Amino acid sequence: MKVQLKNITKIFPNRKKGGDPVVAVNDFTLTIPDGKLIGLLGPSGCGKSTTLYMISGLQKPSSGELYFGEDNVTEIPPEKRGIGLVFQNYALYPHMTVRQNILFPLQNLKGEDKMSKNDMLDRVEEVAKLVQLENYMDRKPSEMSGGQQQRVAIARALVKMPRVLLLDEPLSNLDARLRLQTREEIRRIQRETGITTIFVTHDQEEAMSISDMIVVMKLGVIQQVGEPQEVYDNPVNLFVSKFLGTPPINVFNGRIQGGKLYIGEEEIADARGKDDMEVYIGIRPEGFIVDPNGKLTCNFESREVMGRDVSIVSNHPESANPIVRSIVDSESHIDFDSDTIRYNIKKSKMFVFNKENEERIFFDEDKLPYHLTQYVEELFHDSLSADLESAQEEK
Repeated sequence: MKVQLKNITKIFPNRKKGGDPVVAVNDFTLTIPDGKLIGLLGPSGCGKSTTLYMISGLQKPSSGELYFGEDNVTEIPPEKRGIGLVFQNYALYPHMTVRQNILFPLQNLKGEDKMSKNDMLDRVEEVAKLVQLENYMDRKPSEMSGGQQQRVAIARALVKMPRVLLLDEPLSNLDARLRLQTREEIRRIQRETGITTIFVTHDQEEAMSISDMIVVMKLGVIQQVGEPQEVYDNPVNLFVSKFLGTPPINVFNGRIQGGKLYIGEEEIADARGKDDMEVYIGIRPEGFIVDPNGKLTCNFESREVMGRDVSIVSNHPESANPIVRSIVDSESHIDFDSDTIRYNIKKSKMFVFNKENEERIFFDEDKLPYHLTQYVEELFHDSLSADLESAQEEK
């Protein structure tokens, strides 16, 4: 089921008398393709859960329209939208067994959707096998691990065969190992069912590992949309570059001067055709190449051996962060007795941002990001269509 959000805005009144209203989601426009798993990603307070609740119908948009396929569902109540919703805290019935928890939504179906008892039990068994719970059907939630309880919640959402599955930070209450296991299960279940799934998380690693596309949000506004690797490789602004990546990107104060890019007094790259200006320079940890004759000099602090890689901790007077972290191959020849370490920079791992608005400055060799490519294609298509219409009128 394709989901479309058109100019969706959600405004909450301020709790303080006379305070300005709070814009939780601002002019949100997005098309979610049928059968895809989409991650809504961003820090706390960015509007991602509010967006999910508007899709579910639990909250009504202040303005804008919401479509499931060709159906406008903006005014349709949640129970009639055909959605399955999984909450962060599982929300299972503690006095019911796993079977009874999964069965409960089917028992509440009415009218033409009502099912016979045998059909309901068959559906429950089918979904339980999908989430690998068939051996736990007579247990109660308190007798299960957090990961198993989360799978019960997913099964309960899936049993009605929803048109859209909504997951609100479903892994937040799990430990690291269970998080990894459960997110793999979510991805497997989504692929096997083919249900359009929207997954809300503040954890960029979770979103990037299982999503077909991610939507990065900040203060209720979409910052960038695209395939996870595409967004990581081509952030359109400083916020996106800093939000994605573990360890996080290294940010330096820099400048473009005379067609060259500088960090401090060191020229690190060519910037022909760009005006002189103050900039931020972001370098991914994996973008450093140790070289005794390298262009960038950092003050060496320590190293952390990680097996196949070595993490080098250093500092630089123009770094926006207290430390500069680089990840290099363990076979790199490094003089750890020196007070300084020099690097060359991989161009594909370095991004330059305007210091005033924090937008990305693109160079000729840069690959155009996904959403900008789409925009250019749409712009060309619209222009071509206009030319054809004009030619027809002249005839």
